[in-house]
Amino acid sequence: MSEVSLRQLELFAALPNFPTLSAAAAHLHISESALSQAVSSLESAVGEQLCVRRKARGLTLTPTGQDFARRARQIVADTHELVLSAGREQELRGPVRLGCYSSFAANVVPELLEGFPQRHPGVSIGITVGTNEELLSDLEAGRLDVALVYDVSLPTGCRRRRIYATELEAHLPPGHPLAAAETVDLADLADEPYIQYDATPGVRNVADAFTARGLEPRIEARVSQIGLVEALVGRGLGYGLLMSRPHALPMSIEGRPVVIRPLDPPVTVTHVVGIWPADMKLTPRASALLDFAAERLGEHGPTDAIPARTASDDTAAAVPEH
Repeated sequence: MSEVSLRQLELFAALPNFPTLSAAAAHLHISESALSQAVSSLESAVGEQLCVRRKARGLTLTPTGQDFARRARQIVADTHELVLSAGREQELRGPVRLGCYSSFAANVVPELLEGFPQRHPGVSIGITVGTNEELLSDLEAGRLDVALVYDVSLPTGCRRRRIYATELEAHLPPGHPLAAAETVDLADLADEPYIQYDATPGVRNVADAFTARGLEPRIEARVSQIGLVEALVGRGLGYGLLMSRPHALPMSIEGRPVVIRPLDPPVTVTHVVGIWPADMKLTPRASALLDFAAERLGEHGPTDAIPARTASDDTAAAVPEH
């Protein structure tokens, strides 16, 4: 069998991230001919075709190639971990790439970027903020170590760790008749103008909540930014339904007050979780970051929440849909 170098594995592990061989070569700072030769050498060693290279259709990995790229990525990651950990058992060092769902990123990322480097100064954090679809794609492609998302409508085969509990809350203008109540019944809001946060999985959460009660919301506006939802609520144009977030202030981006009330009976009580592919091993740095997130952010969740998981509680299973 032909010898395979770590560099060849590193190059091939990156191919799923690019539509063409030339794009991959440019990103990897290698000539296209050298990259093509590395791929051909790997195919010769494996004895199977790993990718299809067509000028008109770009680059497509075969099923064997996809599996090979996934395993190569793990070998490269394990090798990097071996180098980083050698002789440094008492201190974590190196990078960790964290993805965060956009709707609560502003409420959790500052806490992590401020506090975690103080505890682990040898670790550098890279942050990617995006939608569920974007974060899941980045995890699968190996561009992220771990991502913080809601544990709703996630694919099977994810490992997860609970970070903090969260629940759907009503956001009301101060002059709303229900603003003085301690809790709000969803049925009392159904006929009111609703400012919908138009993003996955929020739309489904709210739709399921109304359907479970035999109700239907009267949607006044659909917007894709939480800040805009609260701005419209602050101006008295309707109410919003948003998941509770750490460090959330009862105020719109315009400085207008917003009244936040829990729903009774409660709906969509769930968790923000850290997830990563089941076939990828979580690095010590990523594990430490999740522990820190659960420690700092978990205290802001509902008081009756299930305790956050620790490193020993990692699970690989299908995440139930809500």
